[in-house]
Amino acid sequence: MKRIFVLLLVVGMLVSLGAQAAGNADAGMIKGQTCLGCHGVPNYNNVYPTYHVPKLGGQHAGYLVAAMKAYKDGLRAHPSMLANVADLSQQDMEDIATYFEQDGK
Repeated sequence: MKRIFVLLLVVGMLVSLGAQAAGNADAGMIKGQTCLGCHGVPNYNNVYPTYHVPKLGGQHAGYLVAAMKAYKDGLRAHPSMLANVADLSQQDMEDIATYFEQDGK
């Protein structure tokens, strides 16, 4: 039941994000450097909890923003991700997402 709620919430966020203005990819390149430590390594698995780290490059910006918000709001659980998104503003998330959507890394 909780998974269905989270899925519906994420889908709702994706739909609402489609109407928002895009972030700034140049700013996102700077803000997103920390992300590359894990997400920029091909076929990377972190140690604990063991989890395949997905490639961010080429993902839709709306999805990336929704994912970051879900970690920040506690709807997705991963200690490293929570630590990395805890202080991001909405604009920071949009900038980072726009960079990864356009960059393809």
